Amino acid sequence: MKTILATAYAVNPYKGSEDGMGWNFVLQIARFQRVIAVTRRNNRPHIERFMAQNPDTKYVRIQWIYHDLPEWTRWWKRGPIMAMPYFLLWQRSIPAMVRRLGLRFDIAHNLNFHNDWTPSYLWRLGKPMVWGPVGHHPPIPTQFLENYGWVQRLGDRLRWWIKQAHWKWSPALAKTRAAAAHILCMHSQVIRTSAMDAAKCSLMPSVATEPALERKPSAGHDFQVISAGRLLALKGFDLTIEAFAGFVNNLAADLRATCKLTIVGAGPERDRYLSMVMAADCSDCIEIVDWMPREQLLQRYAGAAAFLFPSHEGAGMVVAEALSYGVPVICLDNSGPGEFVDASCGIKVAVQSRPATVAGLVAALKRLHDDPQLRSTLHAGAKARHAQYFHWNRRGEALQQVYQSIHP
Repeated sequence: MKTILATAYAVNPYKGSEDGMGWNFVLQIARFQRVIAVTRRNNRPHIERFMAQNPDTKYVRIQWIYHDLPEWTRWWKRGPIMAMPYFLLWQRSIPAMVRRLGLRFDIAHNLNFHNDWTPSYLWRLGKPMVWGPVGHHPPIPTQFLENYGWVQRLGDRLRWWIKQAHWKWSPALAKTRAAAAHILCMHSQVIRTSAMDAAKCSLMPSVATEPALERKPSAGHDFQVISAGRLLALKGFDLTIEAFAGFVNNLAADLRATCKLTIVGAGPERDRYLSMVMAADCSDCIEIVDWMPREQLLQRYAGAAAFLFPSHEGAGMVVAEALSYGVPVICLDNSGPGEFVDASCGIKVAVQSRPATVAGLVAALKRLHDDPQLRSTLHAGAKARHAQYFHWNRRGEALQQVYQSIHP
């Protein structure tokens, strides 16, 4: 059994996204190895409360180190914009902390944040280093930014330029790529776009979930479609609304009354999306609801006929959640959700012009609506796809193979 020094900036067992992934990756490492898990001090109350409430034999193999920069250096850390600079400084401070504490380990693993354009400094500890899963959100295709203002368009292109600048000109990032013994890539575009050495890379999506509990579908509309996420341009909810409106507006009144789209989420584009719903005359069959307790959201999954998610991102935890409930996924054929979904569990729509892409999403909705047998087949396929690729245990087993292949 080896000892893994795992840095996980964000860890909270009560949250999803980055925090939940940090927690679950640490647990999966501890299935097979000892772990020295380094995280921030503000995560400590949540970790200790969860462990007290949910005993697990794996905890004995985890040593938690709660590390932060000195308080006088943290006064400027406010909001998401400053989180990234602080994360970089936090990562850079870890080697000195490890040496000061005299921590002994075999392999260093930089777990999260999950991006491939910021460096790690764990290689300075002189041990083999695993990096990832790392990846990036690609730029939003130009045709899908037409409905947004110049600020959104400029912001998206500026973020992409910053990533490219890091890939090309960051000496620290180049050293990270060169020094890593193994790099876990979230999607296939990481290797090509980020100038990785393919010989030491393997694919591992960062997203995964536990298997869903069997739930009785809630009573309601016969064709309930759900989507969830932050209401941002990146998530493509304008396409979600436009496609569903195009679908229901071509149905007879009696069939239209049996269809409903629920978008669960909050974010800066909420008012824009509400205006789109009103303009499409679809307020009777499209609702946008704020974040709800997790139990309620899971019940929505249980009663859904489809998960409509034409997101442009490079990941998508909600896709894994939908698959765990056997909900067929409709998404774009891209390097994000498009790599999570295949013909056994959903329908992928080619990225074309905006009208053609929307037409493809409308056709996918109609196909599922008109064919209950297809929905049943994809339901079984989604459950199988989750069990094979998106169950957390699959991540632990893959990590174990990586660690076993590395000889300190």
